[in-house]
Amino acid sequence: MSFLTALLPAATTTTSTGNFFSDNFLTIGLVVVLVIMVVFMVRNSRKRKRDAEELQSKFVPGAEVMTQHGIYGTLISVDEEKNEAIIETTPGTRLRVHRQTVARVIEPSEIDPEKDVVADDETPTAEGEPAYGERITPQNADEQPSETPAAGSAKKPAADSGSGA
Repeated sequence: MSFLTALLPAATTTTSTGNFFSDNFLTIGLVVVLVIMVVFMVRNSRKRKRDAEELQSKFVPGAEVMTQHGIYGTLISVDEEKNEAIIETTPGTRLRVHRQTVARVIEPSEIDPEKDVVADDETPTAEGEPAYGERITPQNADEQPSETPAAGSAKKPAADSGSGA
């Protein structure tokens, strides 16, 4: 109890040096941090709004687009009332997606058809090794793959036809 009574008079006395900045350093620091946060929030919201307007100006039928899920396709039509877009990914395959799932419009310079297309015969294999999925046949007709019974399987005994037990 003596400890609390010793602290109480010390808490009620103010030692003011008359210097505002040294007395309220923490308060000033918090206000400065708050002002910086507000400035960055306003700046980021303006940037997002500018990016959204830029996307909407490029969002026309015939544009190459990419969805948030990584699906590339050509924009066929946009329905403003239903907030839907029709995207054709391959010839004859059309996807109906929400308009906001279109992440960006792909510029023609970003697409490199030479790099994107991979031919089937470009699979590198070492000399003498079979390609993935290729069947291997024995070199000689005399070589037969050894037949081993599967684990746990046993030959079934032949049924006795003569005993009528």
